[in-house]
This record gives sequence, structure tokens and C-alpha cells, in this order.
Amino acid sequence: MAETVYEGMFLLDSNRYGRDPDGVAGQIPTLIREAGGEILVSRLWEERRLAYEIKGRRKGAYWLTYFRIDPEKLVDLKRQCRLRDSILRVLFVKIDSRIVDTLVEHAQAGQIGSFHEAAGAKDARPPGRPAREAPAAVGAEGDDETESHDASD
Repeated sequence: MAETVYEGMFLLDSNRYGRDPDGVAGQIPTLIREAGGEILVSRLWEERRLAYEIKGRRKGAYWLTYFRIDPEKLVDLKRQCRLRDSILRVLFVKIDSRIVDTLVEHAQAGQIGSFHEAAGAKDARPPGRPAREAPAAVGAEGDDETESHDASD
């Protein structure tokens, strides 16, 4: 089967990442390569406070990776990620082959945004949403929750 490009968002334990950034983040490319994948780009997106505790942690480091892998091997990669204490959650999204190059270029340049921003839309954010707002938590099975903010606070 042909290999597919995926975006992987890894939510890392911020405490472990703070003590050993290269060791914790270095696990991600190793896991992907061991599963038979190829890294296109891998970088820290940002660290932030979580909307709710995950495995007793209130802060997380979001690590963004674009990689190519056989879809049949993705199940094993997910299982290996769940076995790592330093990876709190993971989300994999299949990327349309028509936009892979654009997304990888933006990730390399550090210009991470939504698909519409990468594809050239003038303003892809909903009204009132800051440009650098990241998801509050990424679910292991693809669910996500975001923290709501009241403007009157």
C-alpha cells in the first residue's frame, strides 16, 4: 500500500520536556522511524496550560510532526505512543496530498496555523480568536476539548 502523509500532534508532559527537551521530543521521530515512517518536519508548537488535568498534569508541550507512513502501520504507532509516559495524548490527521508541500513549508518556517491560513486565506480565524491560540487538549482518540473564556473576566 502507498504511504500517506499525516500530521501528528503530540501532547507531551511539560515537566519531563522541561528537564530533557531533546530526550522527550527525540522519542517522537524514533517511534515514527521504528514503525516504518519518514519524518518530513518535526518541531515544538508551543507550551501552554491545559483546560483540564491529563494524567495529573496541568501544563503540556504541543509537538507538531508531519510524517509519511503506511496507513496499516499507524495502529502500531498509536499503541507505541500510548506506552510512553512522556506522551500524554496524540492525534493523527491524514493530510490531503494536494496541500502536503504547503503545510510542510509553513511548519519548517514556524508559521503553524489552520489549513486555510496555510492555503492562503486572508483570515481563517473565527472573529475574536487570537492568531496563536492552540487547542487546550488533544484527545487520544481524536476528541478535543477547548477552554472557554469569558470576555468579562
